[in-house]
Amino acid sequence: MTVRRFENLDVIRGFAMVWMTFFHFCFDLNNARLIQQDFYRDPLWTWQRTCILSLFLLCAGAGQAVAQRQGQSWRQFARRWLQIAGAAGLVSLGSWFMFPKSYIYFGVLHGMAVMLLLVRLMAPLGVSCAGAGGLVIATHLIAGSAISAGASSLFGLDFDGRGLNWLGLITRLPITEDYVPLFPWLGVMLLGFAGMQLLLNRSPHLSPKTPGTRAHRALARLGRYSLSYYLLHQPVMLGLLWLAGFGF
Repeated sequence: MTVRRFENLDVIRGFAMVWMTFFHFCFDLNNARLIQQDFYRDPLWTWQRTCILSLFLLCAGAGQAVAQRQGQSWRQFARRWLQIAGAAGLVSLGSWFMFPKSYIYFGVLHGMAVMLLLVRLMAPLGVSCAGAGGLVIATHLIAGSAISAGASSLFGLDFDGRGLNWLGLITRLPITEDYVPLFPWLGVMLLGFAGMQLLLNRSPHLSPKTPGTRAHRALARLGRYSLSYYLLHQPVMLGLLWLAGFGF
């Protein structure tokens, strides 16, 4: 069966895409030395990244709730999952050429591929996924507090090594251009899933279509093609900067 998309979800996702484009364009300008900003420590940029990523993951979780409610098969899920996993591989390859010392090995698409699989497996919990999401976020906060108190490792394991740092229970940030570990971000996706489940339980006949303005429709259209846009927007912007004579 075909899963019907909820237009308002696509609008939120489309808004996140526009915001992300602005953020990445500023990042590219910084790499080209046209502006001077600290994207790794300045709250102006770190909080923007957190908000943009949260919007994407909340929408991804909500989208899984819609798909599950509409009876999406594992085969349909696997087809979309393979697209995301393949795109994650392309991001790793492209970032390795641009940033060989800090290439992306577990960024947003890598994280989403793992999280979507886990959310799919946890879908039978329904609204109770909110509790699981809260537990994931709380675990991250508790681990962070333990590290701040002076713990050099957790449970005697090396969570900073590349074999385990994708979990997020780290004592130091890895050197990479994008890093989206399971803790706490799986919790955000689970909250998106549970929130949409609750909305669908209370409004079972909620219409996927929503009348809106021209801007509303444009954002919805952009949100429908978020994966393709995500893969293309950086090469296009970098190409435009290169054509303008600003090399990297």
